[in-house]
Amino acid sequence: MSWGTELWDQWDNINVHTQKGIDFSERYIHFLKERSSVEMDYASKLKKLVKNFQPKKRDEDEYQFTWSRAFVDMLKEVYDMASQHEVVAENLTGTVSRNLQDLVTETKTDRKKYLQDGARLQEQLRQSSQTLDKAKRKYEKAHYDSERSLDNYRKADADINLSRAEVEKHRVVMNGKVQQCEECKNEYAAQLQTHNNHQTEFYSQTMPQVFQQLQDMDERRIHKLQECVLQCAEIEKNVVPIINTCIEGIAKAAGSINTAADSKLVIERYKSGFAMPEDVPFEDLSTGQSIEPSNNQTPRIPAPANSVKNATVSGGKGKKRGGLFGIFGSSKVDEQKEDFSDLPPNQRRRKLQQKIDSIKKEMAKEHSEREGILKLKDVYAGNPALGDPSTLDKKIEENSQKLDGLRQELLKYEGYMAEAEGKVSRRHSASEDSRSLSTSGSGDTQHTQQVSAPGTPQVQHNVYQPIDGDEDGEDEFDIFPVIGHCRALYPFEAVNEGSVPMGENEEMQILEQDQGDGWTRVRKGDGSEGFVPTSYIECHYYDADQV
Repeated sequence: MSWGTELWDQWDNINVHTQKGIDFSERYIHFLKERSSVEMDYASKLKKLVKNFQPKKRDEDEYQFTWSRAFVDMLKEVYDMASQHEVVAENLTGTVSRNLQDLVTETKTDRKKYLQDGARLQEQLRQSSQTLDKAKRKYEKAHYDSERSLDNYRKADADINLSRAEVEKHRVVMNGKVQQCEECKNEYAAQLQTHNNHQTEFYSQTMPQVFQQLQDMDERRIHKLQECVLQCAEIEKNVVPIINTCIEGIAKAAGSINTAADSKLVIERYKSGFAMPEDVPFEDLSTGQSIEPSNNQTPRIPAPANSVKNATVSGGKGKKRGGLFGIFGSSKVDEQKEDFSDLPPNQRRRKLQQKIDSIKKEMAKEHSEREGILKLKDVYAGNPALGDPSTLDKKIEENSQKLDGLRQELLKYEGYMAEAEGKVSRRHSASEDSRSLSTSGSGDTQHTQQVSAPGTPQVQHNVYQPIDGDEDGEDEFDIFPVIGHCRALYPFEAVNEGSVPMGENEEMQILEQDQGDGWTRVRKGDGSEGFVPTSYIECHYYDADQV
């Protein structure tokens, strides 16, 4: 159906209708902008909410429980959901609204052009109609004058009182008027034909063409509006699976909550490690003797005077393995804070293990950085055009110093851990070994130590030193259980106190594992005990068989 044939006389209504279509499109654009603003505001508030409830760094320990980790996972999913709402807002504003705005601009331009064309055609038809009316009025006047002159001539011809000349005058006037009337009639007929042709063309060709253009414009606007609505639905449809995934993630986070695991973690976190107090004996003041409980219980061992501090029971001070290295020079108060000795045994071990893991992680990072620098130095050495290898010596030296400090700190906290576990161990000072290991390959000959073959180990110093205040030295060694056996891969000559010699393929018992300093405590067949280089032996631990 065409507007040009069905609505040929509804030009004004078509004008109003097309303007309403443009107004509606602009209103829909405003709706999309408001919708985008709501989505963006919602996403912003969601993200702000997530940020406000994110765990603080000081509260990280509290987020080890499954219920707290599930809450953190839920926050991540909510954050992702907020991001999807941002995607919706950006697409509505950036794609749909822009397309509609372009459509409105184009429609306004086309509508203005088509209306101007229609107005021009209507003006032409109106002018043609006016010309026709003018020709008709002129013809009517000429016809009236012709009729009147004819009547005057007849009257004059019938009047016997008039002369022949006067009658002839009336006849000439009559003929002129008749001729003029005939000319006006012909002009009117020609103008009528022109007007009818113009009017026929107006209503059958030119004006229907304008109507059709307006109809195509409006249909194009409606079709584009339909596409935009579908595009909005597609935008929503694309984010729904992601939002559903976020919701599934929240449900998964809820399913990850483990009541038993959280209860066990509470035990591990707050368990002191002390034995329960025994029954208090009855003291008979009249006899001055204490009556022990009647049941068969182990006699109560009184705690040392310094075992209670601030109402918290602390483990007894054992012999520190770290004290062997002579690197702890802090005061007693600082040492208690540093080695967590003011905490109960279980909590102290947990804190120390966390500290040791942190140091090892930092050492791994420094090692990776060192390997990268050394590789870069090799590249510079192979191709001097890329850079000077000597410029990396300072970085290698700094890395070596960091590794030295980390090794010393690791040994210190491993000593604290050994003390917390009730193991009294003695090791040599690893300062020289750490220095030699960390600076090898640095390019600085002042700190470089040549690596010997396995059969000729480097001279080690201070392999064993007595604990501060320990006058008996080896006489007070704790009895270590046998935890495995080993075989010597290379011969080793003990040149320092605390180490023992060994021959190639000699079988020995392992009393204590390597604590990260490169030495293992062993017992030989003749009963002698001491330390040997871990890299010189092949170890086999009994607990590995139980796994």
